[in-house]
Amino acid sequence: MSRIALEIAANSLASALAAQDGGADRVELCENLGEGGCTPSYASIAMARERLRIPLYVLIRPRAGDFLYDALERERMRRDIELCVRLGCDGVVIGALDADGDVDRAACAELIAAAGALGVTFHRAIDAARDRARALEDAIALGCERVLSSGGAAGAPAGAAGIAALVRQAQGRIALMAGAGIGAGNVAALLAATGVNQVHASAKGMQRSRMRWRNAALVGLDPDWIASQREQVAALRQALDASAA
Repeated sequence: MSRIALEIAANSLASALAAQDGGADRVELCENLGEGGCTPSYASIAMARERLRIPLYVLIRPRAGDFLYDALERERMRRDIELCVRLGCDGVVIGALDADGDVDRAACAELIAAAGALGVTFHRAIDAARDRARALEDAIALGCERVLSSGGAAGAPAGAAGIAALVRQAQGRIALMAGAGIGAGNVAALLAATGVNQVHASAKGMQRSRMRWRNAALVGLDPDWIASQREQVAALRQALDASAA
């Protein structure tokens, strides 16, 4: 079996560098992982581009919630993509649905046109679509290079059958990347069940604050935060390599 590509959803520059050091093949840079991920700041993108030697894809998602976007949000997404082009990113990660749960092909086509020569991944909006098989055909028709999916489930292990169905449907016309709830302990079984050759994970853990003083009364303002961990990335890379051996 050929090498399985590992993409890490990195919620900061530090997470992106940890992903690279741990053996990731590609970074999807974002922020607000707890809300499913949103577009990172200009500085985060620029500094990641300066420091990463592996491909850098940027999540283009203006907010949490659904994937139905109004005109202002679509303009913001387009401008963010234009920024990624200027900064020399390798690709962007997009997705948009209409109110009926179908792929908004017009909105997606506008974003893809803005991306120009950059690679394009269609994200887990496919899992929110009312008909994933139809959404996959739309992503193929739009010219996306890959689709990220959990098979319509909360996590890829639970949605393995759905991911496998998309792999069979795609017949090599587009790459399928499994994502959500993947770690070193379950990735081998997931690969066997789905047939994917790309996986997406955050490899995250708690980053402890160096603050010695903490005000316990500030409920909801925890000084600790979540970040990708080099050790978890490395363990996942090792599990993938063992599965491919």
